[in-house]
Amino acid sequence: MKSYKFKVNENGYTVNIKSHEDNVINLEVNGTSFDVIMSNEIKKTKTPRLVRSASKQPSAPLQTTPKSAKTKIIAPIPGTILSLNVKVGDTIKENDLLLVLEAMKMENNITAEKSGVVASIQVEVGQQVLQDAVLIELE
Repeated sequence: MKSYKFKVNENGYTVNIKSHEDNVINLEVNGTSFDVIMSNEIKKTKTPRLVRSASKQPSAPLQTTPKSAKTKIIAPIPGTILSLNVKVGDTIKENDLLLVLEAMKMENNITAEKSGVVASIQVEVGQQVLQDAVLIELE
């Protein structure tokens, strides 16, 4: 309900619009109800619609790069390397223990996600690492 204040010939009027359907408005002027019929229909605004023209050239297919042959073992949380259980060239199986990472006074076993050969070790015992740091690469 909207409320308006009008002044006509130095007289004040409080107008409350109670409802509005099509061209009929129910309103109250200083406590008296009136139904007002408007001569012109109020145009309702429409939500704009986005229209796109067709593209001139078909889109080029995405170029896929060959997947890297190396799997990177990354630190899930920041911490300190307590022990390394593998060395470069070792063949490992899925779920083999690779290293132990201490974080917040807890020892976290870092295991292999898949089988492979240890290509490189990026950390040393006692080294502090940040989250998402590469620890070991597998081929």
